[in-house]
Amino acid sequence: MGIYSKPVVFAVLSAVVILIGTIVTVFIPLFMPSTQPVSPFIKPYTAIELEGRDIYIREGCNNCHTQTVRPLRTEVLRYGEYSKPEEFAYDRPFLWGSRRTGPDLNRIGGKYSDSWHYRHMHSPQGMFEKSNMPPYGWLAGNALDTRHSFRKISVLEYGYSKKEVAQQIADYKAKVTAPDYDSRETRDQVTPEKLRSELTEMDAIIAYMQKLGRDVKNLETTK
Repeated sequence: MGIYSKPVVFAVLSAVVILIGTIVTVFIPLFMPSTQPVSPFIKPYTAIELEGRDIYIREGCNNCHTQTVRPLRTEVLRYGEYSKPEEFAYDRPFLWGSRRTGPDLNRIGGKYSDSWHYRHMHSPQGMFEKSNMPPYGWLAGNALDTRHSFRKISVLEYGYSKKEVAQQIADYKAKVTAPDYDSRETRDQVTPEKLRSELTEMDAIIAYMQKLGRDVKNLETTK
C-alpha cells in the first residue's frame, strides 16, 4: 500500500511540506538584510513626530488616507515619487492603507506650510467647501502628553537617549512658541490662549505630517 492509501499520513506529510515551504519562502526572508533596506537618509521619528503619529493612528486618519504611492505614471504625477521600501524602516505598524477617501499623504511633508496645516486641521471645509474630512480643531485644545515619549522610543529602538528626547521636545516647543515662528499668527488663531505657550496635539500631528516623504526627497536629490 502506498502513501496515497493512508489519508492521515498523507495529510500530516502534506502539512509538514507546506510548513517548510512557508518558512523558507516567507519567514526566513523577513530576517534577511536584503528584505529590510535601510538608507542613511531615512531618519527615525523624533519624539514629537512619533507622538503625532500616535495621534494620527488614534484618530483613524489611516482609514481614509493611504501612505503608498504606487509606481504608476498617474500616481507619480499627482503625488510625487513612488514609495520606496527603505522609507518605512521605522514604521511600526505600517500605515500603507487601502482606501483613498482623501488624498495619499506619503509625500505631504514640506508640500504645504505649517500655517496651511493649522487652517486645514481646524476647518477643512473652510479651505475646501466639498471636503468630507471632519474638523480637528479641538486637537489644538489638548495639551500634548509627552510623559511616555522616551519609553515609546526605547521600545521602538530608535536610538535616542533620554536627554536627546527631552531636547527634541524642548526644541519643538521653542520653535512653535517663538515670536518669529512663521506660522505663529495662524497657530494663535486656532489655539486657546492658555495653551499657546505649550505643545498641543495639533502641533504634534502637523510635525508628523511634515515628516512624511521629507527624507526620501533628500535621498532623491543625491541621485
